[in-house]
Amino acid sequence: MAGGKIRKEKPSRGGGNHYQGGVTFHKSKGQHILKNPLLVDSIVQKAGIKSTDVILEIGPGTGNLTKKLLEAGKRVIAVELDSRMVLELQRRFQGTPFSNKLQIIQGDVLKTDLPYFDICVANIPYQISSPLTFKLLSHRPAFRCAVIMFQREFAMRLVAQPGQNLYCRLSVNTQLLARISHLLKVGKNNFRPPPKVDSSVVRIEPRKPLPPVDFKEWDGLIRLCFNRKNKTLGSIFRQKSVLSMLEKNYKTLQALQKSLNGASDDSHMVGEVTALGDGGEDISMDVEDDRDDDMEIEDADDGGEVSEFKKKVLDVLKQGDFEEKRSSKLTQTDFLYLLSLFNKAGIHFS
Repeated sequence: MAGGKIRKEKPSRGGGNHYQGGVTFHKSKGQHILKNPLLVDSIVQKAGIKSTDVILEIGPGTGNLTKKLLEAGKRVIAVELDSRMVLELQRRFQGTPFSNKLQIIQGDVLKTDLPYFDICVANIPYQISSPLTFKLLSHRPAFRCAVIMFQREFAMRLVAQPGQNLYCRLSVNTQLLARISHLLKVGKNNFRPPPKVDSSVVRIEPRKPLPPVDFKEWDGLIRLCFNRKNKTLGSIFRQKSVLSMLEKNYKTLQALQKSLNGASDDSHMVGEVTALGDGGEDISMDVEDDRDDDMEIEDADDGGEVSEFKKKVLDVLKQGDFEEKRSSKLTQTDFLYLLSLFNKAGIHFS
């Protein structure tokens, strides 16, 4: 099921309710059922399902997509929060050849330990888009691919490239972990009841293996850079608050004589990958202000240690030719290189 943001339901006045098989759909729960059979067929086809695949479906609703998935794969694991929809699914497939191929898990997918699956195909409640994306990308063993319906603007952020308006922290973090491609646009009238926005279907393929990067370090750098993505990095790293935070990390790590070089191991990876999606990665995220770089308040040199540390930070930016560059135009390779330069200078972000 897909949907927009949670909102209170208004009482129905006669014809306002939406039904399928006697079940009422609630917009506040993101219950927008995909009703176009041709579109359902297209999604299944683009998923590239094999007859041996275990398929995870999130928010199956009344089972329109579920039926096609059962026909295509070996088994379907359907995670559904609404007990009414669970009963409808059970009724729909009871006594059919598909009954032994369907496993239904009732619960919140974000709080559920997901079993093994090869592929995920889902039409999800849109308010869980970001946390669900990173929950899936942290799942081990890694799945082959996921084909998911998102709110269109969220989907376009996932696939946005450097220099494009929608390129943001979400773009950078998801593309670090997966290859993402836009498959098709879906108009709002393909749903019952229709949501207020259009949707898009994207394909997500986890990178195997993951890049050798400390995800806590990466997240600290990316959060900092995209706080003002159209400011120059020189402007961002001259801010007193930024320098103070980095210097505190620097001194702490020096005192502990602790090296943070190398990638995170698998025992910590799940939590760290999931954390990349924290911070309200929704359609309202990364709203840019229009202040000019010249208005950015820089710290005054207080002399001594602070001034020396500031020089150390700026030397890193100059070494990589990053001082006049902006986060909105940097690639994955650029950010990885920048992080490595900072770490080699003993400057850390976690």
